[in-house]
Amino acid sequence: MDPTQPRPNNSPLAATRRRVLLTAGGLTAAGLAGATAYVATHADHPLVTAQFSDIPTALRTLERLRSSTLHTRSGWDLAQVLHHAAQSIDFSIDGYPQVKPAWFRGTLGRAAFHVFSARGKMSHGLSEPIPGAPSIAPSQALGPAVESTIESLLRFDRHTGALQPHFAYGLLGKGDYARAHLMHLANHWDLVDAA
Repeated sequence: MDPTQPRPNNSPLAATRRRVLLTAGGLTAAGLAGATAYVATHADHPLVTAQFSDIPTALRTLERLRSSTLHTRSGWDLAQVLHHAAQSIDFSIDGYPQVKPAWFRGTLGRAAFHVFSARGKMSHGLSEPIPGAPSIAPSQALGPAVESTIESLLRFDRHTGALQPHFAYGLLGKGDYARAHLMHLANHWDLVDAA
């Protein structure tokens, strides 16, 4: 054996680690193949939540907040949710403060987006901030939060330049990004109720 070359680690722990990594890699590949097959058979599925089926409808939904008594059942309050959504929309134009590694965005993140898109519905942690984003204080006035989200959505709709990679999903075209923003809003709407 060449003494300049590293010696293989044949310990039981090293063997277990190798098996776990190989299994995880196999599961990831199988998951991506399954996601691709699912997307191929469920392309262009309509968005599940009618209030956010397209940008004009989303804007009308947000406009109605000016005269409603809606609130969230748990987690962030409604103003925090709206500021969070506005951050995400703005970051798609200006760039996210932190992004996941390229391998994640190109595999697991992309697969997650395609599965969400095919279902017409996203699911994610509803109190998880965008990585690196400024924190959003609770108990803010609702009016400015509504305005901020409407302005961000209009800005995105009018934007004709390049879009920045999503922090988890990677590169998205404008149509896919619009779909991601609408599904994101709709997912947070799962916790919104009338007072």
